[in-house]
Amino acid sequence: MMEKPPMDSLEDRAWLGEGQSETQLTAVPGLDGAETSNADRPAWDSKVQYVLAQVGFSVGLGNVWRFPYLCHQNGGGAFMLLYVFLLLIVGVPLFFMELAAGQSIRQGSIGVWKHISPKLAGIGYSSCIVCFYVALYYNVIIAWSLFYLGNSFQYPLPWEHCPIDVSTNATVKECASSSPTSYFWFRKALDITNCIDESGELNPIMTGCLLAAWAIVSLAMIKGIKSSAKVMYFSSVFPYVVLFIFLIRGLMLDGAMDGIAYMFYPKLELWGSVQVWRQAATQVFFALGLGYGSVIAYSSYNPVNNNCHRDALMVSGINFMTSVLASLVVFVILGFRAKNIAMRCVAENLGLLSHMGSNQHFDPWINATDPSSVSLEEYRDWFSHHSSTLGPNITDCSLEEEMNKGIEGTGLAFIAFTEVMALFPASPFWSTLFFLMLLNLGLSTMFGTMQGILTPLMDNFSLLGRHRTILTVSSCALGFVIGLLFTQRSGNYFVTMFDDYSATLPLVIVVIFETIAVSWVYGTDRFLDDIEVMLKWRPPVVYKYLWKYVCLIAMVGLLAASFMRMIFKRPTYTAWNQATSSEMTLEYPGWALGMIVMLIALASLPVPIGYIHSMWKNRTAHNPLSEEGGGQVMHRELYTKCSSTDQLESLNRDPSEEDEAPPRTAFLPLGSEHYRLLEQEEEEDEEEQDTVV
Repeated sequence: MMEKPPMDSLEDRAWLGEGQSETQLTAVPGLDGAETSNADRPAWDSKVQYVLAQVGFSVGLGNVWRFPYLCHQNGGGAFMLLYVFLLLIVGVPLFFMELAAGQSIRQGSIGVWKHISPKLAGIGYSSCIVCFYVALYYNVIIAWSLFYLGNSFQYPLPWEHCPIDVSTNATVKECASSSPTSYFWFRKALDITNCIDESGELNPIMTGCLLAAWAIVSLAMIKGIKSSAKVMYFSSVFPYVVLFIFLIRGLMLDGAMDGIAYMFYPKLELWGSVQVWRQAATQVFFALGLGYGSVIAYSSYNPVNNNCHRDALMVSGINFMTSVLASLVVFVILGFRAKNIAMRCVAENLGLLSHMGSNQHFDPWINATDPSSVSLEEYRDWFSHHSSTLGPNITDCSLEEEMNKGIEGTGLAFIAFTEVMALFPASPFWSTLFFLMLLNLGLSTMFGTMQGILTPLMDNFSLLGRHRTILTVSSCALGFVIGLLFTQRSGNYFVTMFDDYSATLPLVIVVIFETIAVSWVYGTDRFLDDIEVMLKWRPPVVYKYLWKYVCLIAMVGLLAASFMRMIFKRPTYTAWNQATSSEMTLEYPGWALGMIVMLIALASLPVPIGYIHSMWKNRTAHNPLSEEGGGQVMHRELYTKCSSTDQLESLNRDPSEEDEAPPRTAFLPLGSEHYRLLEQEEEEDEEEQDTVV
């Protein structure tokens, strides 16, 4: 293995601080001190268990309702090519970097970056805060899925028809003006207000569902990876079974191939748009779960010689293929939905013409009395020839126009999909399958998110590590209490706020500092050396340049683009207006903008605070004398480096010889270079003698 070059300057050495400048990331097992806990560290029962956990975390709801929408809006096949390009040059290298760092240091996100340099400890705390943000609103989506799952066990489905107003014996106006699925979502499930300023009272049903969601997470996480990994066997695999079932069923539907053709049709001219590149990079970033600390936490439970490079390629590939599979399912369903809407349009127009007695406009092959016998193509051809002689009430019926109405997020899952499933035979069965899939997708991501919070805290604070159960239950209880913000009638608007703004900028900042830490502070050559020690082979040198330049520039560009978009385009949200029974785009009020800024600042501040705190500690520690009381002098403990030979001799020393050794000798397990505490001339109390530094 190549010998590591020395640091270029004293300034570079000082950046790392506290003797870390020339240490390897790979911890030497068996030494007394912090690393001894690794012997008792939980581990995965099998490689399959670990891969399922990583795939379950990275493959989430965004693969089902975000990627298809972006593909739909940004050029179909052209967006996919751009996504694959950015995945290979940015996503995979950064994912590999996090896997290798967690596996080699065997700590959570706080411990990993503190190990590289105490000045970088704030990176891990920022990751924990962002994970907590995401956990808060992600579990609300799981609660919504539980609500819909519970309502799926009835026939007909409650969102299949509009309800009747008992006072007037007529269809409820809000439902008649929109659709049964929209009415059920906005009025029955959310009972939503008209804007974010109108908070409204708590929704009792959703509050109960949120409590159930947090209870499920708490029970699954209560014993760490030993309990959550067992659940992963089902929660990570079941969504794939459902996706394949929906794909097979969807391909049999009328309009399915139209949807697939629309999905893959490439619009290469959109590559010239900066926004398309920004959205593709953002999707790569969030699809792999970069910056959350969950990837680091999961990999820290691996054996040190695990092939993390192969894992990075495999998980990234599975993630992308899942996005493609989900997109196929979504576009098959949307194609069927668009075809149904277009054919209803044809039937309405022909029926209107029949009542008007306008049979003179019909071609011989169009039977106005039987609209089902008229194809969409025949109607459009007829309309193109006679549109000038028809009244304004007769419209064109376009499948493409319906497909162009992009649907994402909750609108796709709880409105569009529920509308289609109501058309299926045995609709409760399909609805149950779909919401079970959403529930499992959400839970597997939720487990990884919580692991990104709990693992760093338990690794960094021994008291919390000794009380894992209390920490887990307390974290879930705190999440439920704060999550009540999302179960009030305006809660959906806060979910949108958190989803759009609480994680994006802080996570990009976190990954930028992670890349700087590995590439410019620790050094890519050193990092590749450490990976070579683990894997017994050296990764390609291209990673060095990808980490140092390409990934860093891409992340800084993404940060700048996201920041500029927030400045020049005032943040907005989509609200439901009960009077008009339609959605409208509103700007956030001033207090909501202040809340957005506070969320971003709170998650980003630990990085500079950690740096300042470490600088202050170093400055006070380098002051050799501090006066206390009547001039008493407190001596600093002095350290000297030990060679690896000394380490091995100390490990193999006979116990009888150990008794004769000076009582104050200990080793600091900082990476592969360790430090020996010199004997002090003055006597110190017994408690301090027994302390291992």
